Amino acid sequence: MTLDKQAKIYVAGHRGLVGSAIWNNLEQRGYTRLVGRTHSELDLLDAVAVRQFFDEERPDAVVLAAAHVGGIMANLHYRADFIYQNLQIQQNVIGESFRHDVAKLLFLGSTCIYPRLAPQPMTEEALLTSPLEYTNEPYAIAKIAGLKMCESFALQYGCNYVAVMPTNLYGPNDNFHLERSHVLPAMIRKVYLAKCLNEGDWAAVRADIDLRPVEGTDGKATEKEILDKLAKYGITPEAVTLWGTGSPLREFLWSEDMADASVHVLLNVDFSDTYPAGATEIRNCHINVGTGKELTIRELAGKVVDEIGFKGELRWDASKPDGTPRKLIDVSKLHRLGWHHKVEIDEGIHRLYQWYRQGICINHQTT
Repeated sequence: MTLDKQAKIYVAGHRGLVGSAIWNNLEQRGYTRLVGRTHSELDLLDAVAVRQFFDEERPDAVVLAAAHVGGIMANLHYRADFIYQNLQIQQNVIGESFRHDVAKLLFLGSTCIYPRLAPQPMTEEALLTSPLEYTNEPYAIAKIAGLKMCESFALQYGCNYVAVMPTNLYGPNDNFHLERSHVLPAMIRKVYLAKCLNEGDWAAVRADIDLRPVEGTDGKATEKEILDKLAKYGITPEAVTLWGTGSPLREFLWSEDMADASVHVLLNVDFSDTYPAGATEIRNCHINVGTGKELTIRELAGKVVDEIGFKGELRWDASKPDGTPRKLIDVSKLHRLGWHHKVEIDEGIHRLYQWYRQGICINHQTT
């Protein structure tokens, strides 16, 4: 099916990393009837509120990019939050999409759905073949449930619901919270702050933590208070300490590339395109979205240090978990469906660092 330019499209999570990029991509393609709600305007955990929203707006299509996300530390410590909140969001949005006859739904998951030791690169068929990575098991189970909901509604009721599973994402509007962010934005912020400390640029340090306070500590705190708080996260004038050994291999996709892939699927791919014709058992209908390229976390850190120009030491805390050893995905299905990535990792790191610095400067000028 095709969505004409007058279609009303609800983007759940339109302020987030991927949701904001999808919103912009749709606008650039001429889709102007876009609907979004902030968390304060619509709590997706509230089933009654979600039903009322669908009653009032009656969207023609839905992009479910809203999720409760975080890095290894958050996934380890807030396991109940990750499974409960994501299941609730999916249950409410997918359920109301069905009740309100939404013509097309795109669900965004994550490649953490795959087993910890899945054969590499991971094809869609690797799903549910062996145990998951322990650190993010609750989140992964929620995302598996979401893609299976899409698959099951499509098979039982003929709904045109398609699920895409992006690899590690990074880009504009990323989360740079030191405790809850993913690896690349956290790395950029840590190295940047260490560089500022190393060079004695306290104005830059204060501007950074004024914009994003660290455990309640902002730029008005004393130098000692700031140093003590940043040291807790491995940030000192002499060195940056990162979790693990640096040996895991990871694949990274620029968020605006992910948005372009998502909109491509939304506009050009139907559920019937996601599985082989004549299949007797229809499963694994989700689509991997990535670059098909990988590098070690240590190599990634080296690129970040070079981009930012930090002259201190890079250290690794091997007592902390590495997570899954390798997470490369097979993107041949996506390629067959007509989409390839454009932004390579070096360009992406440069773009993200520039975006991050610009945000600090703008905030500093307005305060």
